[in-house]
Amino acid sequence: MLPAIRLLLASVFGLGAGIGSLSVVAQDQTSDLEEVTEDMEDGKKAWNIPLPTLGGKQFWTDFRWWNGWKVQYNSTLHHWRLLDPKGIRRAWGGKQAMLDELQATKQTASNANTPEVVVLLAHGLFRTHGSMVPIAEELRRYEAAHPELPTQKRECVSMTYASTRNSIAHHATAMRELLENLEGEPKIWFVGHSLGNIVFRYMIGDLQRSGDPKGLLPRIERAVMLGPPNNGSALAKSLTGFGVFETLAGSSGVHLGAAWEKLQSELGTPPCPFAIVIGDISQSRLQNPFLEGASDGIVTVSEATLETASEIRTFPVIHSFLMSDENITRATVSFLFGGSLSPAP
Repeated sequence: MLPAIRLLLASVFGLGAGIGSLSVVAQDQTSDLEEVTEDMEDGKKAWNIPLPTLGGKQFWTDFRWWNGWKVQYNSTLHHWRLLDPKGIRRAWGGKQAMLDELQATKQTASNANTPEVVVLLAHGLFRTHGSMVPIAEELRRYEAAHPELPTQKRECVSMTYASTRNSIAHHATAMRELLENLEGEPKIWFVGHSLGNIVFRYMIGDLQRSGDPKGLLPRIERAVMLGPPNNGSALAKSLTGFGVFETLAGSSGVHLGAAWEKLQSELGTPPCPFAIVIGDISQSRLQNPFLEGASDGIVTVSEATLETASEIRTFPVIHSFLMSDENITRATVSFLFGGSLSPAP
């Protein structure tokens, strides 16, 4: 049974190899936030050899970003690290020590860029920031093809977060910290795939509940959601009965299914124009027996829909390829720059 279920998850979620075991229950969303808080005052810096990182992207979460530098947290190892733009670990230890190292780097930099617009990309469950590369590439192509665009400094930030290792609340806290601490208070454009959208919505809800002390909400200008399980996931709920799903997907997967009602009350909606892109493979032979109605094989059209969306469009693309399909990447970038999923002729 285990190999069969793992194969199913791999095929429909795009699950990569090398995911270890994780005992999960639908625990309170605040439990692993306390773990990070305990490290916040830790100013210790460990001895370090500058070496390239050796993978393990699904274990790390970005909490800071500056000109390609990242401060990341690993909830398995319970420590922080500072990566340079080439992925070389420049320091590791406690959180405050890494923030101090990043600040020292800023002070010695001679060619730092302060973007006016940051395009935040957020991957989905089981994925890494590399899955969002096609969106970033399309943004660069669009800018090169349209020299008439306003001369704003725009920067793509593809956030890494340990989707299977922490709760959605934890991911949202990291996203909030990253955005609130960007230099120059840039405008924010957002593109998320699958779970990344729920993390975004949780962050918005958290900002609304806390009064948005740093004024982040007014800076969020546009958002595009790709295959978002905005109304929960029937697939996640049906797979929750198999212990292997809880083991592989972590609490984030459980909260999309069996624990959705508890999570749903914490979610906000984007305070800006936003579009929803949904896959619909109902005309294909490839169908998911766990789902009813039109879907992309993972998320149904009805699960993705929000009435407050500015625009909703379906494409005949399966869930795992929504962020790499050329028609979808063009539509996404068109909305970011022009407010419509229909590219200009």
